[in-house]
Amino acid sequence: MTQHAHRFAFLLLAPVLAFLLTAAPLSAANRDRIEAFLTTTGFDVALESIALSSRSAPQMLGIDPNGFGSDWARLTDEVFDIETMHETAVSILEETLSSEALTHAVEFYASDLGQRLVEVENASHMIEDGEAKQLEGQQIISDLIKDGSQRVESFKRMNSAIDSTETAVRAWQEIQLRFLLAASASGVIELQLDADGLRAFLKRNEPALRQSLQLSSLAAAAYTYQDFSDEDVDAYVEALEQPLMQEVYELLNVIQFEIMARRFEILASRMADMHPAQDI
Repeated sequence: MTQHAHRFAFLLLAPVLAFLLTAAPLSAANRDRIEAFLTTTGFDVALESIALSSRSAPQMLGIDPNGFGSDWARLTDEVFDIETMHETAVSILEETLSSEALTHAVEFYASDLGQRLVEVENASHMIEDGEAKQLEGQQIISDLIKDGSQRVESFKRMNSAIDSTETAVRAWQEIQLRFLLAASASGVIELQLDADGLRAFLKRNEPALRQSLQLSSLAAAAYTYQDFSDEDVDAYVEALEQPLMQEVYELLNVIQFEIMARRFEILASRMADMHPAQDI
């Protein structure tokens, strides 16, 4: 997840997370099994890749990150600390992930197909040149469409299964909202809109965001799974559409986006203490 947009819904992340915590399964998985789950499924690498999204933070504020010099890299390393994010995810999963859902996901990702998928997904997550990845993925999609391939429809089903409740759109709005408000509160920027006005503005831009995320997800899938057969891709889609896997991904999506929102809020507040290397 290295290419990200923005969106709203303070009404999604915290409340959904609160519900998941209060409705914790009776047989929640223990910490050792959670750690094994993260490694087997590759979600540990997905968490690590969150740090890459920090590079787009200054652009959200209309600031050139190069103006901060080496301070920017130091700050983002501190704020997007991998151990801290990992610990947050483990703690939440201990309270929310049922043993049944965990076992189901691990059994799939521990299979031959599952491990091959995790290998390419981990590599894709950590690609630093997200723009090049997107361009290559877009070309693959274009070629598939020209060839009349059904693979594009399989990728659409895959992305829908991974984000069946459109968590991504609301989450990116929420991340941007919380980041901008925190940056304004810390004096990094001066907003012309209050919180309600900013929510309304982001809501008006929701159709464009949704389309951007859909196209980005398609290109990312095309790039990531380009060496897999149509049969393998379809088998993966069917696995993702299973109810227990849906439960797993709904929870992982909420956790990942909530961690990002928290980290971006902290980043915004810390930016006020930075000393730009040049005028910005």
